[in-house]
Amino acid sequence: MELNKYIDHTLLSASTTEADILRLCEEALKYNFYAVCINSCYVPIAKQVLGQSEVKICAVVGFPLGAMSTGAKVFEAKTAIEQGANEIDMVMNIGRLKSQNHVAVLKDISAVKRAMGPATLKVILEISELSKNEIVKACEICMDADADFVKTSTGFSKSGATLTAVKIMRKTVKNQLKVKASGGIRDAETAQKYIEVGADRIGASAGVAMMNNLVSHAS
Repeated sequence: MELNKYIDHTLLSASTTEADILRLCEEALKYNFYAVCINSCYVPIAKQVLGQSEVKICAVVGFPLGAMSTGAKVFEAKTAIEQGANEIDMVMNIGRLKSQNHVAVLKDISAVKRAMGPATLKVILEISELSKNEIVKACEICMDADADFVKTSTGFSKSGATLTAVKIMRKTVKNQLKVKASGGIRDAETAQKYIEVGADRIGASAGVAMMNNLVSHAS
């Protein structure tokens, strides 16, 4: 298994500098990670560095709360795609899901997906805020909205990914959608456990450490 090809090399903190983004992109090129995952204002910088390389650009939308208007999410997603993003990780409207306003959640995701054209849409559920039944319902809505992935977490809430949640998500979406595990995955061994239970992609800020960890184990 080539772990690097599962990794979205991630940097999303509010204090991230332009130099940090340049370094993130250079690391992604060095280790041939699947993608970088960044806040949408940095897409043009990432595009300059990554150019025509294989490394994809993933921008977060409605991050980290998901409580923005649908119009704001659509505008942010469209702009990111126009500037060079290949993938969008949008935060679901968690409060609307917990209000059982499932139609509003569906419309929110569908509107972003429609605005993106063929680009890949991952929907962040923020599992630490949801019950098991709410995780299942969120996955079902994402399938109805034609999303491409369901994703566990922003990494900015109470906790991140859990193996239990990834198993629930995989069981619910079956082969219709892919699953991204993110939040608190800091070593190669943990990442591999998530892949074994059904994760197709790993979001992590510790990708470089993971790869170095694998190299040291191999030697």
